[in-house]
Amino acid sequence: MSDTEPERLPEHGSCFICGTQNPKGMGLIWYVQRDLKHILVFSEFVFTLAEQGPPNHAHGGASAAVIDEAMGAAVWQSGLKVVLANMNLNYHLPVPLHAPLRVEGWLERFEGRKGYARGQIVLANGETAVSGEGLYIHAPHLFTFDYYG
Repeated sequence: MSDTEPERLPEHGSCFICGTQNPKGMGLIWYVQRDLKHILVFSEFVFTLAEQGPPNHAHGGASAAVIDEAMGAAVWQSGLKVVLANMNLNYHLPVPLHAPLRVEGWLERFEGRKGYARGQIVLANGETAVSGEGLYIHAPHLFTFDYYG
């Protein structure tokens, strides 16, 4: 990526991934890092018992929600106000609870109203636990404000 300092993105209301107004939310804080050709959105976080699936590990749906948010935010940073149309994930390793994690999402390309993104959840040792790709569709009529600045 680039040597520029990451910029913190604004949180948005009641989102259960990053909104401060949701008492059951996860509270992730998002950052964006850009260079001339790339947009990377990331957050460092931990899954807790609230996101548990198998004992002591994150539910696959929790991982999916976090990756969706990272990829979607990367597409928003390209200027499109999008919703997810399709997402494909690969679960490579179990994701432990109470362990430091990093989620990343980046824009691959956009074509008209479509944004294509990729994302991953990375364990503290650098291994990719979950990876995926998403197709996002520009739908500004669904939004009354700009989630990601």
